[in-house]
Amino acid sequence: MHDHMMPSSPSTPTRIRRRRTQDVIFPELSKLNGGHLLMDDQNKYRTMWIRTYSSLWMLISIIIILYLGHLYICAMVVVIQIIMTSELFNLLRRTDEDKCLPGFRQLNWYFFFTGMLFVYGRILSQQLVNTATIDEFSYKLVSKVIKYQMVFCYFLYIAGLVWFILTLKKKTYKYQFGQYAWTHMVLFVVFTQSSFTVANIFEGIFWFLLPASLIAMNDVAAYFFGFFFGKTPLIKLSPKKTWEGFIGGSIATMITAFLFANVLGRFQWLTCPRKDLSTGWLQCDPGPLFKPEYYSIAGLTRWFPLKEISILPVQWHALCLGLFASIIAPFGGFFASGFKRAFKIKDFGYYIPGHGGFTDRMDCQMVMAIFVYIYYQSFVPQDYSIDMILDQIVRNLSFEDQKTLYYRLGQIFRQRQMKNY
Repeated sequence: MHDHMMPSSPSTPTRIRRRRTQDVIFPELSKLNGGHLLMDDQNKYRTMWIRTYSSLWMLISIIIILYLGHLYICAMVVVIQIIMTSELFNLLRRTDEDKCLPGFRQLNWYFFFTGMLFVYGRILSQQLVNTATIDEFSYKLVSKVIKYQMVFCYFLYIAGLVWFILTLKKKTYKYQFGQYAWTHMVLFVVFTQSSFTVANIFEGIFWFLLPASLIAMNDVAAYFFGFFFGKTPLIKLSPKKTWEGFIGGSIATMITAFLFANVLGRFQWLTCPRKDLSTGWLQCDPGPLFKPEYYSIAGLTRWFPLKEISILPVQWHALCLGLFASIIAPFGGFFASGFKRAFKIKDFGYYIPGHGGFTDRMDCQMVMAIFVYIYYQSFVPQDYSIDMILDQIVRNLSFEDQKTLYYRLGQIFRQRQMKNY
């Protein structure tokens, strides 16, 4: 009987050994997972500090450029456009094909600078004319150049098209036409949209600084709200974006838009439009948008020591800009995220530590720039200077045409007087 029980005895220590093995394995796994979580937290905070330092350096640089004035801000925009275009051109570069196509890379930049000449020639035509009013000869010369600028740019483009066709090689047709289409996409989606920033600058630095600040504010606020409170994913294209960050950033952006517009709207350097290409200090009569309106808050004196508050009319427009910056403009970033996923890259470039390239930072700004231009032209009352109109009449109309205009205006005035009586 004992002999029958002997074979079963070795199985008992085997069970104990398995239990001991399991007891040893689980603590090691928990330590390993804890180490990974600690490393993830350290990397998370390290990335946050790198982004913060980079943002501070960018902020200081922008403040200096803002102080220098309109032309320097425009130069900054042009430099950023060139860097962004370089980042996007490099995405589809193939070294082997480029070696077989000498001069083909320069063709992309040829189209870029042709587009720049056309777009900025249209945007800055009035400023160029106003700058060339020193003497009659320079004024007429600039006027002729502007008049035929579109024709000149068109033939530059045709020359580039001929250049492209002459460079076609049998084994690289697909690559060359892909580059041709990619270049035009970059010019249309990136360069043309961001060029409206320059048009906004000459309407007043206010219309550049406020929208750009709102995009930055929304980005920073959404990042920190998502960092500390984010739990619910917002969109699959950008896994780090959360609903908590999106909503928190939107509320912070709307509040900032209303308050910051009141601060910026009190500085003539920021609100005065630049009518020429000079760099001198600006002084102007603030338009109705920047003249404060006072509202009584006598019923709230229990909570507030003030009896009335001053609100600039432009602050109501700022709310519209803040709404767009917080809800619609982020989709420019989502578009860029999907684009990067399609090309399997993390960032467009490496120029800004912690942020990636300039394209990574400017994706929302491009969407915002064209919206601000359209909004300003559509909903903001335009201030047409009588002196500017008279200057155009004197310089562009002959003496006989001026006399005709004078007589017709007299007829209009007499007709209106008769109606009033």
